[in-house]
Amino acid sequence: MEFVGFSLRNNLFVAPMAGVTDRPFRQLCKKMGAGLAVSEMVTSNSLLYGSAKTQRRANHDGEVKPISVQIAGSVPKMMADAARHNVERGAQIIDINMGCPAKKICNVMAGSALLKDETLVGQILEAVVQAVPETPVTLKIRTGWDKTSRNALNILKIAEQSGIRALAVHGRTRACGYTGHAEYETIAEIKAAAQIPVIANGDITSPEKAKHVLDVTGVDALMIGRAAQGRPWLFREIEHFLATGTHLPPPRVSEIHAILLAHLDDLYAFYGVETGVRVARKHISWYTKGLVGSAAFRHHMNLLPDVATQQGAVNTFFLSLAEHSEHLRYDPTDNNNSNDSEGLAA
Repeated sequence: MEFVGFSLRNNLFVAPMAGVTDRPFRQLCKKMGAGLAVSEMVTSNSLLYGSAKTQRRANHDGEVKPISVQIAGSVPKMMADAARHNVERGAQIIDINMGCPAKKICNVMAGSALLKDETLVGQILEAVVQAVPETPVTLKIRTGWDKTSRNALNILKIAEQSGIRALAVHGRTRACGYTGHAEYETIAEIKAAAQIPVIANGDITSPEKAKHVLDVTGVDALMIGRAAQGRPWLFREIEHFLATGTHLPPPRVSEIHAILLAHLDDLYAFYGVETGVRVARKHISWYTKGLVGSAAFRHHMNLLPDVATQQGAVNTFFLSLAEHSEHLRYDPTDNNNSNDSEGLAA
């Protein structure tokens, strides 16, 4: 697929997710079949450029290109400066966040809160595009602030006039958060009116759903977020289904085990062992969701304090599971109880 000047493996993109789409996760998803992965949002506040969190989020060492960095903020000059700063550090695509529904972002008039001020939207987009004229700039939005103010078509026109090269749309309003169903009919209207590529985001959880969304919206690409948490092989499954109409077999327990261990090693190396252990807990929870006996395992695992005990618990759980079945087994009574704001798509 050709996208804003880059040749991609396919039209399956990893959505930017706070606390999730770090470099280890982006690299893994690209390895497992994603054509593009957008970084978790980076602040436009220059006072925070040197913070450990911002430096980690802007770390792309060894990452498969193209490098897409999402920036967030509400002041045009600061956003322009942030775009230049990240391009100087390797970003090849700048993505602007106007889709995050989190209160801490919206309360400072950033993220999806910007959709309420179309004049400011235009000022930010123009400032960023002009700041990095050699770098394609993309935009991520929702369908509007709430159901009475769906203005995504207006934002599309502003984006095109400002020089934005592609538009990703999460098919919900900010007020909807992550409840209800994605508005594919709204995304279809946006695509029909667009002169730039449109990417659909929201509720794409299976190969069949991916094909359905492409069919009903006509979009150029799909953006997948929460469904890939603990399931990075979803990208290869969708890629295969779209190409052949047939399903890949589900991953064996031994493969899930191997993917998870490699992911954990990357997390420990990327964050350092202390922070890495904490970050790893949510990923282990996602990987094991639906596997027989995983609820009790997760409760135990979340109490373990270091790399050795965490890896040991993972090995014990998967080896025990493999003795009973080499195939992925779902327990319909098992639920993932993680409801914090991390992992929500921007």
